[in-house]
Amino acid sequence: MTRRERYQFVLDYFSTHNPDAETELFYDSPYQLLVAVILSAQCTDKRVNMTTPAIFARYPDVYALAKASFDDLFPLIKSISYPNNKTKHLIGMARMLVEKFDGQVPLTVDELVQLPGVGRKTANVITSVVDNQPNMAVDTHVFRVSARIGLTVNARTPLAAEKQLLEFIPTGQVHIAHHWLILHGRYTCVARSPKCPECPLQQACKYFAKHYGNPATASDDHALPVLKLAPADARKPRASKVRAATKPPAAKKSAAKKKR
Repeated sequence: MTRRERYQFVLDYFSTHNPDAETELFYDSPYQLLVAVILSAQCTDKRVNMTTPAIFARYPDVYALAKASFDDLFPLIKSISYPNNKTKHLIGMARMLVEKFDGQVPLTVDELVQLPGVGRKTANVITSVVDNQPNMAVDTHVFRVSARIGLTVNARTPLAAEKQLLEFIPTGQVHIAHHWLILHGRYTCVARSPKCPECPLQQACKYFAKHYGNPATASDDHALPVLKLAPADARKPRASKVRAATKPPAAKKSAAKKKR
């Protein structure tokens, strides 16, 4: 199977079996999505969804959040990973939106990455989810799944993986392909003990070929890169279909919860 055929197989499968894939973060506006994505760095969506209702009740818009103090906001997110940095980032993000962007969430990657707590991955998520822009956010799930299947080859960094995925995925599918890969990594192609025997992508997967002896795809196997993502979005100290939130399918609710 050629690399292009591998992409076609994977995209055809997901477009048929999960055509409406969406983020699992709960939100009602670009502001709420931005808050949720910043909180989701190195944290599960489930934990974020348990945390954000109290934040949005107290700070319903960016103007309210811009007036928050550290001591008032911190107790609301202390159960989230890196709560100190994320508290500072959320307040700094809100203040910059008010001061520089008239209280509106910008929808370009270049503008978004100026905000505290927002790196390229987060900016790609916001623009693809809110505006269906063809931007591919590469988190640990996307990086792992792409390498295992063979969609990326010797990609050592998230940016390298992003460039390879954008080269082969049709522009109109990039925004949803991001969700396909994340959800597959969250529920099937998990980091430890991937569920290969029940995976529907066996025919196209190099990892399956390597470990289960499928000669059809084993010939061009390659070593899998190991990515150790630092929580860049969480640690960076710089200053829609709205309501696309969906709950995981019932069959997936019991699956292992992995961090983004």
